[in-house]
Amino acid sequence: MTADGATSDSAAVNPTEPPPVPLVNIANILTVSRLALVPVFLVALFWDGGHDTLWRWIATGVFAIASITDRIDGDLARKRGLVTDFGKVADPIADKALTGAALVGLSLLGDLDWWITWVIIGREVAVTLLRFWVIRHGVIPASHGGKVKTLLQALAIGLYLLPLGSWTDIPRWIVMGAALVATVGTGLDYVVRAVRLRAAGRAKVGA
Repeated sequence: MTADGATSDSAAVNPTEPPPVPLVNIANILTVSRLALVPVFLVALFWDGGHDTLWRWIATGVFAIASITDRIDGDLARKRGLVTDFGKVADPIADKALTGAALVGLSLLGDLDWWITWVIIGREVAVTLLRFWVIRHGVIPASHGGKVKTLLQALAIGLYLLPLGSWTDIPRWIVMGAALVATVGTGLDYVVRAVRLRAAGRAKVGA
C-alpha cells in the first residue's frame, strides 16, 4: 500500500474528525494578554505612592479591561470550539494572578484589610489543591455560584481601586461582604463536591 493510499484510507475511516484546535487562537491570545496586564496593573497601582488620583484611575481601567477579557475568552473558546489544554491551565492562572495582585496591592497600600485578602487567596489555594486531589477521578465543572463569586470579587476590587473618596466606603463594604460570602460559600460547596467525586471514583475502582 502506498503512502498516498494509506492517507486516503485514513481519511475515509474518519471523514468527520474535526481538525485540531490551533494553540494560537483568539481565546488564548486574550488569556495571555490578561496575564501580561498584571504587571502593568501593578505599576499603575503603585505609581507615585499608590494614591495618585490619575494613576488610580489608570490602574482601575487596566483592571477592568483585564477582567472583561476573562469573560470574553471563555465565551469565545466555547462558542467557536477553541478550547485547548493550554487554555484550561492558563485561564485560571491568569484569573488568580490578577485577583491576587489586586488584593495584595490594595492591602499593601492600606486600602484593604489583610484578613480579607487572606480569606480570598486562601480559598483559591484550597480549591486548587482540591482539584489536584480529585484529578484522577474527574473534573468538577464551574458552578453558577462560582461565576457569581468571580463577578462580585471583580466589582468589589474595582470599588476599592476607584479614587472616589470616603463616600464609597459603604458600597465597598456591602459588595466586598457579598463577595466574601460567595467566596466562602462556593469554597465549601467545592469541598463537598470534591469529596463526593473522590468517593464515587474510589467506589468504581473497588466495584
